[in-house]
This record gives sequence, structure tokens and C-alpha cells, in this order.
Amino acid sequence: MELRAPLRKEDVLKLRAGDVIYLSGEVITARDRANHRLLEVLRRGERPPVELNGAVIYHCGPVAKREGDKWRILAAGPTTSARLNEVTEKLLEHVEIIGLMGKGGMSSGVQEKLRGKGIYLAYPGGASTLASERILEVKDVYWEDLGMPEAIWVLRIERFGPLVVGIDAHGRSIYEEVEREVRKNLERIIGRR
Repeated sequence: MELRAPLRKEDVLKLRAGDVIYLSGEVITARDRANHRLLEVLRRGERPPVELNGAVIYHCGPVAKREGDKWRILAAGPTTSARLNEVTEKLLEHVEIIGLMGKGGMSSGVQEKLRGKGIYLAYPGGASTLASERILEVKDVYWEDLGMPEAIWVLRIERFGPLVVGIDAHGRSIYEEVEREVRKNLERIIGRR
């Protein structure tokens, strides 16, 4: 399935946990420090340097190389999203529609805040070079004072994926479903002893 960013609400609402998609368009990277700064800016009532409504925020700290007046992304693998749970819950109060992308899933709190307005897309760890091959252009870089991996990078991508809808806008999470199944199987196995 193909998806284009910036996201439209009707497209987000069609997706179901477990769907496999390829994403094209524009994504922004934001790791720990960038997410915290975004939240500070929003709380002050200011506009961040990037539009968050409809955005796909990729939990990624890219490795980039300057080539003349342009940047080239050498590696762009996902970082663990769970460490951004707390700040993400607060950020989601300021947006109407959004996509999050990273690895490992996010908390039930984030899952609840995504209900009706957002999705979490899972990308496999260890595939940073493959990811960089799907990045066509660095459109912009903001907050370089945070350092290369922590700055916000605006990237134009084409058929980035495969991505799995890990959390959908209807409250379903593949992570919760797997955990439930594992617990059920564990109880069954332990009960046999």
C-alpha cells in the first residue's frame, strides 16, 4: 500500500495495525532533544520551524555529509521510539493529524493519544543504509545547534519502507497484541509443569 506525506486524515483512518505500507513525500526527523524543543516552542505559543499537522516525525538521528551547498544522508536508521513516550504524549496534544515512525513501538499512552488522529509506523532497526537509499533530498535542516543527529532534518523520500502500521488510529497496537499472545502462551506453558 502506498501512503503520501504530509498525511491526510482520511488516509490515516483507512489504515489498520499490521498493514504494510511504502511512504513517499516529506518526513521530518526528531530525536530526544528536538522533540523537547518542539514541545517548548509549542507551549510558548510559537510556531515551530516545521509544520507538525499532517507531518510524519521519524525518530531518527541521520548521519549526513555536506557536498557543496547540499547535504547527502549516508545513514538514516530508526532510533528506539519508546524513549520518547513522555514527550510524544504531550506533543500529540498540539496536533490534529500526525504520523510517527521509528522502531520498537510506543506506550499505551501514546497509543491512546493517536486514536482518531495518528499512526505509528515501524521500520526495522539495522537497515540505516537501506533507508538512506530511499531519501531523495534534504530539503532543510533546523536547530543544527543540537548537533547532527538531534537536529530536525526535512527529507524528501520515495517508497520508503516497508513500514508496518504498528499502532493505528483506531486504538489497535500490534505490540499489545503480541504481548497478550506471549503472556497467554507463557501461562499455558508454565501451567503444564
